[in-house]
Amino acid sequence: MAAFYSKALNLKAFRAVQSHLRLFCDAPKFPGAKTTWTQTLKISEAKQEDNLPVYRVLDKQGVVIDSSHEPKLSSEVLRKMYKSMTLLNQMDNILYESQRQGRISFYMTNYGEEAVQIGSIAALNNDDLVFAQYREAGVLVYRGAPIDFFMNQCYGNNLDVGRGKQMPVHYGNKDLHFVTLSSPLTTQLPQASGAAYAFKRAKNGKVVITYFGDGAASEGDFHAALNFAATLECPVIFFCRNNGYAISTPTHEQYRGDGIASRAPGYGMGAIRCDGNDLLAVYNTVKLARKYCSENNKPILVEAMTYRVGHHSTSDDSTAYRPKEEISMWSTESPVGKFRRYLETKGLWSEEEEKSWAKDVRKQILDAFNKAEKVPKPAWKEMFEGVYKDLTPALKEQVKEMESHLKSYGAHYPLDNFK
Repeated sequence: MAAFYSKALNLKAFRAVQSHLRLFCDAPKFPGAKTTWTQTLKISEAKQEDNLPVYRVLDKQGVVIDSSHEPKLSSEVLRKMYKSMTLLNQMDNILYESQRQGRISFYMTNYGEEAVQIGSIAALNNDDLVFAQYREAGVLVYRGAPIDFFMNQCYGNNLDVGRGKQMPVHYGNKDLHFVTLSSPLTTQLPQASGAAYAFKRAKNGKVVITYFGDGAASEGDFHAALNFAATLECPVIFFCRNNGYAISTPTHEQYRGDGIASRAPGYGMGAIRCDGNDLLAVYNTVKLARKYCSENNKPILVEAMTYRVGHHSTSDDSTAYRPKEEISMWSTESPVGKFRRYLETKGLWSEEEEKSWAKDVRKQILDAFNKAEKVPKPAWKEMFEGVYKDLTPALKEQVKEMESHLKSYGAHYPLDNFK
């Protein structure tokens, strides 16, 4: 009898092993996905409990929640971060008003998104390449672009490195590894993937960061860029500023999923979501993201949750599509004010320094502004140059037509304003 039971048990164990082997050998072999079989037919839907949390270091009052997450930054770096944010604020105030006065043609402010810019760029190496969208002037401020650089660009004068061929705020700076901006939305993302692939092949240890908004993530170039970066394993940080609005389109009309970072798994990428109004959280996030990209030669998607306090641009009136109360509420939760409270708690900033710095930086900006306004525009013939090494026959013909036109009607144009 004992021998009978022993054989039965052995047979049962054998069949169990046989069943497992069958399942293993019969696993789905489709090349398009890594998955398993199921006999349960159901529709898979996103669940609230699966939503990505928002990483933060500071609470709303600027107090560190967990000291183990406070980055060990020097007082010089912390003060530079704050001065960069407040300089950006003052520059926004002056240039926005100058556009309203008709002195420049266009402008975009950065109100509410200062920590996103300064925290992220401070976490990178100075030679890491930046592909920005158009609300990243703070990146250039932190990397040391002089105030004259911004003023000359917004005026499009003869000292502008772009020679007046770009709209205001469409900056570019080769020395600071900041690729010139393009107005068409999301074109910078596939370019960033390509640059990161070149870095990977060069084995130079550099990474690329590309900034974009939640609205840009609705463009086809977003998909193309992430797919290329994931399949080619490129060291690029896709940094989304989710500020709630794509110009006038709120996020609830843009997508139904859990923000932008939740899309990363579909591309086989990692993702992090952080509080974009918390400079230290942004810094820690990008520091970790850079380490991940550099060590693994892989892309990552970062989503910084923030709010665009200002209008989209000087061509926009945001009160037409969002309540003033909403704007006012977010204005009181300024990332600049939060970081200032953090510095004051550490004894690194004071009311006296605030008054002195505000006065000093405003004077610096106004001096540069007034100086740039007096610089003439580039010679009008330059509009035909800079694309081809030598002018094409068609362009030469256009130059002749322009010369003829100005000969007849030059008195109707402010030619004295051009070099």
